[in-house]
Amino acid sequence: MSFEPVTATEMDAVLRAALSPESLAVQDDTASHAGHAGHSGAPFGTHFSLRIRASCFNGLSHVQRHRLVYDALRDLMPRGIHALAIQAEPTSASTPVSS
Repeated sequence: MSFEPVTATEMDAVLRAALSPESLAVQDDTASHAGHAGHSGAPFGTHFSLRIRASCFNGLSHVQRHRLVYDALRDLMPRGIHALAIQAEPTSASTPVSS
């Protein structure tokens, strides 16, 4: 099965369209995982980290916020993403800190 690897720019655009974040930073960490299990040898598109702050996370638990991110990225995940580190923050301070 052949697929086009995901880029950080593509992931950024999808998250912006789906979640309208106040701030968002997506980083492709693939190169730093060369030689690790799950690294396909691709130069990009398998390991990502992101930090997102959005009002749609207000009032949601940590797990609920992560579910929203994964739901937004559902079409990209099958394209070879092996690892995704998510830091999802609400814009309000009245959000639960535990899951």
